[in-house]
Order: sequence, then structure tokens, then C-alpha cells
Amino acid sequence: MHCELIVPGLFATPAAARAASLEMLLARGRSSQGESQTLGRWLHDAFDLGEQPLAAGALTLAAAGHGDPGTECWARADPVHLRLMRDRLILVPGAAMSISGDEAESLCDALNRHFRGALELRVVDPQRWIARITDELAIDSECPLELAGRDVDLSLPGRATRSHQLLNEAQMLLHAHPVNEAREERGEPVLNSVWLWGVGRAPRVRRARWQSVCANDPLPLGLARLAGARYRPLPPSASEWLARLPDDGKHLLVLDALRTPLALSLDAEARESLAALERDWFAPLLAALRAGRIGMVTVHVPDAAGGPSYETIRGDLRRFWRRPKALERYA
Repeated sequence: MHCELIVPGLFATPAAARAASLEMLLARGRSSQGESQTLGRWLHDAFDLGEQPLAAGALTLAAAGHGDPGTECWARADPVHLRLMRDRLILVPGAAMSISGDEAESLCDALNRHFRGALELRVVDPQRWIARITDELAIDSECPLELAGRDVDLSLPGRATRSHQLLNEAQMLLHAHPVNEAREERGEPVLNSVWLWGVGRAPRVRRARWQSVCANDPLPLGLARLAGARYRPLPPSASEWLARLPDDGKHLLVLDALRTPLALSLDAEARESLAALERDWFAPLLAALRAGRIGMVTVHVPDAAGGPSYETIRGDLRRFWRRPKALERYA
């Protein structure tokens, strides 16, 4: 069995963050280089989408099991807080805020009443919303997590566009909504905008190169569903994953627990997330490789310089002269 891990942010972890089992896999395996890219771009290329966009809205719907995206145009419409700081407009993603299910449903209901016939929003989870769009909008933006803390003024659509008009109307409605009035009274960031990204129709996906895909992010799960591969949420640990898996084939695991704390510059949480990955995933997978339960482990770090991958088989573990080194040495 070949286990492929994609671990964005791995080499951006704070100094002194250690993961002994992972460091062993990286040191003893064979490395190859590519190009530095986001998780979304890596998935786009890995599923061979060609000229088709990574239609995050349609893929999120496909993964959620709330319906079939069909041939309609969908977008992600995630709740965000836009903060004006002097001459900069700073984005705070939903991942940085506490959002209840009731808050999300209430805000979406209000937006749907206002935009009836032009925009239909659905809550997938409190931090992830999608929108069915009747008129295809010219929007080319990154996901909010990639833009956290950055000036996004230039990322907003032009003032003469239909999408700019929609955003302006949404922001005015959200500003006056009772949910945001209550959040402001509690001293919490208000959900004063939606961030439209990943616009497009569900792509045609060729058969996946993996038998199964496990992730918490809906994009790889949606791609796996459209490709006819098995897909399910990421289990709590490698031990549980191995207990439910056959011994053959190639399997993809998206371990993206570092993305949010790193995007929000939460160093202590990033170290804790790495420690949990080491305990729950890297150590059990190294043990399974030693025992012959797994034939190969590949670790992809797409957003590091050179987009490296590390491929390790059981025999590589005998290469004792290749001493493990700290993760910060790979940065």
C-alpha cells in the first residue's frame, strides 16, 4: 500500500517545533523538487483539471452531500470580517472567529431574501458557505485563509462590475443585521462581508490516481467524488485509518491542521498542531512502514520552496547514515 500525505505549512512551523518520526521519514527517503504552490493549485494539478478552474463552490457542495452541483455555477461565499486600518483593508477569515450555526443560518436567510433570484446562499458549516449564482461573475480571488491579515483592497472586484454591486449590497445588509449588532455588543468581530471565490461549474475529473481520499477540507473530497474514488473525512488517527483500509492501492491523506494557526500567526497553536500530527499520524505511519503494513510513504510539502516531495520505503529506513534534521533546516 502506498500512503501519500500532503502537509501544507510543514516547513513554516515555528523554530524548535520537532517531530521525530516525520524527521526520520524525510531524512531516509528520496526527495524530488517541483514548484512552490498553494494546496488548491496542487489539487488542481494532481487531479489533472487542465484549463478547468478549481470550482471551490461546486466541489464543496459535492463533498457535503447536500445535492448535486449539476451544470449550474457555484461559488464559495465564506463569511469574513473586513477591517479598515488607515489606508488598508485587512481580511479576517471565518477560521479566526467563533461563528455559531444559528448565526450563519440567520445571516444567509437574510441575504437570500434580499438577493432572491440572483444569489442563493447555503450554509455547509458555519465557516463555509456556498452560493448558486444565476449570472456568472468575473471573480478571480484566493480563499480567505490564504489572504488572512493581508490588504485585500486590490483583490476586490472593480466598482463598475456586477460582483462589486452584490458585495456592496451584502455588506450594507450584514452591517445592520441583529446578529452583528449582538456580536458587536459582545466585543466579537462582526461578519460584515462574504468573500466570493472559487467560482465555476463542477469540473469534469478523470479517474483519480488514488483509491481513496481522506481530508477535512471539502475540495479534495469533492474532487474525489467526481473522480469516482472513495472519500471520507479525515479520521482522528493513522491507527483508525489503517484499521479500515485494504492493504493495496494508493491513498491520499490531506493533513492540513497547520494551515489555520500559521495563517493567523498563532505559533503556540502551530506547535501543538505539529505535535498532534506527530503523535496521531507520523509515528503510527512510520511504525506501519517498519512492520511492512505500508509499502511506501510519500510526504508532499507543496507550499515550501521548490514544492518538495519525500518518498520512503521500508528498506530506506536502514540508511542509518542519513541522520534526521530539524524541520527548520528544510525551510
